[in-house]
Amino acid sequence: MPISLYNSLTRRTEPFAPRDPQRVTMYVCGPTVYNYVHIGNARGPVVFDVLANLLRRHYPQLVYARNITDVDDKINNAAKQLDCEIGAITERYTAAYRDDMAGLGIAPPDIEPKATAHISQIIAMIESLIASGNAYAAEGHVLFEVSTFPEYGALSGRDTEELIAGARVEVAPYKRNPGDFVLWKPSTPDLPGWDSPWGIGRPGWHIECSAMCEAHLGETIDIHAGGVDLQFPHHENEIAQSTCAHGGRTFARWWLHNGMLTFDGRKMSKSLGNVLHVHELLRQHAPEALRLVLLRGHYRQPLDWSDGAITQAVSTLDGWYRVLRDLAHVEPPEGPLPIPATIEAALCDDLNTPQALAELSQLADAARQAGIDTQREAKAALVGGGALLGLLQQDPEAWFKQAGATEVDAAHVEHLLEERRNARASRDFKRADAIRDELSALGVVIEDGAQGTRWSVAKG
Repeated sequence: MPISLYNSLTRRTEPFAPRDPQRVTMYVCGPTVYNYVHIGNARGPVVFDVLANLLRRHYPQLVYARNITDVDDKINNAAKQLDCEIGAITERYTAAYRDDMAGLGIAPPDIEPKATAHISQIIAMIESLIASGNAYAAEGHVLFEVSTFPEYGALSGRDTEELIAGARVEVAPYKRNPGDFVLWKPSTPDLPGWDSPWGIGRPGWHIECSAMCEAHLGETIDIHAGGVDLQFPHHENEIAQSTCAHGGRTFARWWLHNGMLTFDGRKMSKSLGNVLHVHELLRQHAPEALRLVLLRGHYRQPLDWSDGAITQAVSTLDGWYRVLRDLAHVEPPEGPLPIPATIEAALCDDLNTPQALAELSQLADAARQAGIDTQREAKAALVGGGALLGLLQQDPEAWFKQAGATEVDAAHVEHLLEERRNARASRDFKRADAIRDELSALGVVIEDGAQGTRWSVAKG
């Protein structure tokens, strides 16, 4: 079935058709590595991880790039505050970002370019923009002249004067126009710098992504994605400089933007003290539950994050994994897992993850009620549908015995359960109840049933 995606540039949902089905290209804006990322930064990577899974079913030769911005004034300021080398900051938080994304079940991109490894390509692109009359050098800076690109503002849907009035633009005497943005800026000896035709300096943020896109995916790419907060000025500026550097050729054919996260109805911000870092949440909660929360809303809409949403996600996953645990004796069919048509249809409809999750719940219900003759197919459909969403891929027993990102001491729990069984066998119910209370204090929930006693870890 065909994939349809909402294109922010045309403001309509369009059937997706890549330029070359044998090499589909997608670029997602990655992190600036100066601190741990917060959960809002993870929504795009999770959503576009699902998109990558879907695209690869239709176009196995997908090339997916997600960059690392490792030269930026935010990094410089963080290094000064911590009194350490800039490289130490970028290496530490690049590694932390990769760990956080892996914790959320996000597969690594095919390409992970770093800005500092593309300085020569950045300089070459800036030189071409100067040669074409779209950029100019002034006082050690190089700036893109917005007035030379009449289509500026098409992505955000506003005219140039409105964009400039609503943006935070640097007032500087070397600018020809207030909205002109920096491609290159001079560096003092205490800052990262590279030799260039305009002196020792460093690139502006926007030109980095354009140069990395060109280097690895080509002058025209199929999909460019990121948070809606990047639509202006970052993506608007990318379009301007890339289009002009490439002789007017289209930069990205589809623009996808995910909505922002709020926390209990309020914008996440340091001033409000409600910024939740992914690495902390991974320690406190089941990682798969965090991923499920990020998929519960349609990617283009805002999504509210709350403790209640995590609790609900855990409860949902408990139910689904309980079905799989009850069907642990059922062997899956040979070959690749089937992807249910209902799940794929939902995702092909502009990545409708809420509908896909509703369909997954239906599959769980069907597997729960399946007879002996249909259990194998029902279980395979549930696991296969979960796979496309990056869910339900761990052993059910591992899920129930997991607390946050760590596991309890299973041997100790089993020892206490054996002691409880012995106490009950000898009708020492007081001791058996005491052991249950001890397990409860450890966060362990036990269930007595026909198949014996099962245990799981309470997840908050």
